[in-house]
Amino acid sequence: MADAVVLIIAAGRGHRAGGGTPKQYRMLAGQTVLRRSCMQFLAHPRIDAVGTVIHPDDHSLYESATAGLGLLPPIDGGDTRLASCRNGLEAIAADPPRRVLLHDAARPLVGRPVIDRVLEALETAPAAIPAIPVSDTLKRADAFDRVTATLPRDGLWRAQTPQGFDYAAILEAYRQTEVTGLTDDAAVAEAAGLPVQLVAGEEANLKITREDDFRRAESLLSGQGDIRVGTGFDIHRFVEGNGLQLCGIWISHDKGVAGHSDADVALHALTDAVLGAVAEADIGTHFPPSDPQWQGADSAMFLSHAASLVAARGGEIAHLDVTLICEAPKIGPHRDAMRARIGEIAGLTLDRVSVKATTAERLGFIGRGDGIAAQAVATVRL
Repeated sequence: MADAVVLIIAAGRGHRAGGGTPKQYRMLAGQTVLRRSCMQFLAHPRIDAVGTVIHPDDHSLYESATAGLGLLPPIDGGDTRLASCRNGLEAIAADPPRRVLLHDAARPLVGRPVIDRVLEALETAPAAIPAIPVSDTLKRADAFDRVTATLPRDGLWRAQTPQGFDYAAILEAYRQTEVTGLTDDAAVAEAAGLPVQLVAGEEANLKITREDDFRRAESLLSGQGDIRVGTGFDIHRFVEGNGLQLCGIWISHDKGVAGHSDADVALHALTDAVLGAVAEADIGTHFPPSDPQWQGADSAMFLSHAASLVAARGGEIAHLDVTLICEAPKIGPHRDAMRARIGEIAGLTLDRVSVKATTAERLGFIGRGDGIAAQAVATVRL
């Protein structure tokens, strides 16, 4: 039995946010809102698995937004948020966890301390939610926006997600409770008689609802994190062959390349750059060339592993830049495909991947056409 599973609720349409595309699939500082929400939990050491509940029409958007994350299979949602939550809970009933966290996809900035507080509260309570006490004066208005009353704010809290529950208890609550008119999972628990524990939320854990919220979230992200930069370099000699693997794609050429794994010099340099940014040694430490299991291996797994180490630190790769140094083959015709493949492996959009090329001006080992080199820079935000 898993201890803690997260279900990201992403089945809404998000019309109030504008933009045409559902807000969970819109870009926020280079990544989709949904991907950011998922990564916050994937990076948490006490979360065993992360799944999503999505709109039945959004499978192609979902696959693009979450490629490479290793999520549970997506679950189709219902007509309302609470119907989607029940679908998600029922879908994992065959292999039930001890605890489940239900989180709005539109809260992509949830911090680890909030998640920790919810998990800790669930050790002694069947339900726990993060919340912030209301500090503003509350007014009631009529249909013409005229104030009709001032309301007391004592004891009032603004609920956030993730909302955490004993899995068996919340599933039974959903099965036994009429959810019409209820607005969150905690209300379902309350209606079933489950005590709900409040823990401290965070203002940064905002819910993206309108267009202005995207700007607020971008502003918060721009001021967050420990910015790290790592560099990488790799070089391989040419041998007899008919092509080479470069930036994750196959390029026909009158020579091949000798080296570790599939000898993808670009992905090796990029891997070292990412590892360097988080001070995690080098590619040879993680994938020793003396180990026969890596002979001919796809270098994409090396870069993917380095990216997972960044995610495990609660961070993200902000940008990757690689320069290829060779007399041939020509890089220009393949540049866009290379950028797309690197982005797919590292979980980045195309505007955060740069591939450049230069020659050695016929000088030295590379200039004689005897080999190819790559140097890379990775920018990481922890």
